[in-house]
Amino acid sequence: MTLRGMATVSYYAADWNAARDWYTRLTGIEPYFLRDGYAEWRLGDRQAELGLIDARYRAPGTPSGPVGAVLYWHVDDVEATMARLLELGATVHEAPLDRGEGFVTATVIDPFGNLLGVMYNPHYLEMLGAS
Repeated sequence: MTLRGMATVSYYAADWNAARDWYTRLTGIEPYFLRDGYAEWRLGDRQAELGLIDARYRAPGTPSGPVGAVLYWHVDDVEATMARLLELGATVHEAPLDRGEGFVTATVIDPFGNLLGVMYNPHYLEMLGAS
């Protein structure tokens, strides 16, 4: 088995319409795929997929709220991105933290209870430049 790369990250929202509008404002683009209760955006250099799912489709027993893994999206300026996220109504989960060697991470909780990570990652830029 080989993990070849992130295909889709999925966020859930009980107020799916409000969440769809929030992520459209955050990303600055409309979803490329949209149907009732599901939206997808392709983002960034590798066109990674962000899926937004109405919480009514959450698997039974799945916890809600800020739990589980954090997917960090590479950004060029963590502080500016955090300011934008907070302006849009997210709350700080972990303030920007310099992890050394140029890596800076931060997480917020979006207005719908999902953890959203942002990161400045020199390795991401190195790999992008090599491809």
